[in-house]
Amino acid sequence: MASNKKFATWAVSLTNFLDSSCIVAGASGLTLWTSALKLDNFQVGLLGALSANAFGSAIGALIGGHLSDKYGRKVIYTYDMLVYMLGTLIVVFSMNFPMLLAGFIITGIAVGAGVPASWTYISETSDEGNRAKNIGISQFSWSMGPVIIFVAGTLLAPLGLLGNRILFALLTLIAFIAWLLQRGLDESQEWVEQKQKEKETGERPHPYKDLFSNAVSVKSVLFLIGVYMFWNLVAGAMGFFMPFVYETVGGLSNLQANLLQAVLWIFTALAGYFGFAMYGDKVNHRGFYFVGAAMAVISWLILTYVGMSWTALIAFVVIWGISAGIGAQAWYALWATELFPTKYRAGSQGVMFFVVRGSAGIWSIFFPLILQNMGFKAAGTFMIGLLVVSLVIGTLWTPKTRGKSLDEITKERYGDSEK
Repeated sequence: MASNKKFATWAVSLTNFLDSSCIVAGASGLTLWTSALKLDNFQVGLLGALSANAFGSAIGALIGGHLSDKYGRKVIYTYDMLVYMLGTLIVVFSMNFPMLLAGFIITGIAVGAGVPASWTYISETSDEGNRAKNIGISQFSWSMGPVIIFVAGTLLAPLGLLGNRILFALLTLIAFIAWLLQRGLDESQEWVEQKQKEKETGERPHPYKDLFSNAVSVKSVLFLIGVYMFWNLVAGAMGFFMPFVYETVGGLSNLQANLLQAVLWIFTALAGYFGFAMYGDKVNHRGFYFVGAAMAVISWLILTYVGMSWTALIAFVVIWGISAGIGAQAWYALWATELFPTKYRAGSQGVMFFVVRGSAGIWSIFFPLILQNMGFKAAGTFMIGLLVVSLVIGTLWTPKTRGKSLDEITKERYGDSEK
């Protein structure tokens, strides 16, 4: 049984790998597509705003979270990767802007639909002693996506646009493998028991009415958005614009910028596995969260006020990379699955992911404007302020969930009625 759960964790974690991979693949090929299809600034903005990095995944999360609660976690794993493959194949064969935009949107929707279901499934099939570990494995998988894409992108760079098409073909193949593995998974027992309870009592949960009519749930939503959204505004902008910042502000070459990003993601992956996964179930959550959040702030203080010497850049890449592996996204993924009852556990994540990725889409419009009109120091100061907000919220209101089963947490927070 333990081996089956371990297999399920790794199989489901491929969803997170494909999420980050398609974001990086899309960003890395943006200049190539712009040149080949003669795209204007508005069209480039649409690709960024409606991709997996922003509104595409935001819409998908809203849809997928609800479907996962109503029809089961397994229904997502039966169909979601098929939608992802459709999106990536459209990108592979795109001959004009409408095709490329459609591919980005469809891929983004698939990513958004899969992420809440994946974190929910991993949490519900984990024990109280390894829930953070398994969430950490999903974060490791998420971090490895950019590492592999950056390496593959560097090797394929001489091929130009064909190289980017091959990257998306590679993602299609990985998504097919993920679909084969995930469609054979058993349904979450937590969800099965919840549906049995609804059948016996005649209860018909409303996807959003139940969530927002409960004061405990509303407080949890606000807390988690506070932790994740402010951090993701920084991380999302970095994912799309950081190579541009390295090149235009720091004077680095494109190869140097991409190598820096690859090293950053390697540290994120290592910290996610050897940090969060190894110690998330064992050490005090408040202290652990504070360390990761503080490192994020320190990294941007260095980059913003020390400058972009190689010493500062290496310090930034190492400190931010480690902080991202043990920081807000990992904690959000864990707490978002713990703080809500089974009947709207995935749906609540869908709502929050919609807000988080949607806000990232809006911020992606303003960040380059701030950078251009006010300079990097002003943009960096904005980033530091956002990270401080996430640090304060997560540290002050850290939930006490370590070592408890999901049923125990739900009973403590909601009483016997939601157990």
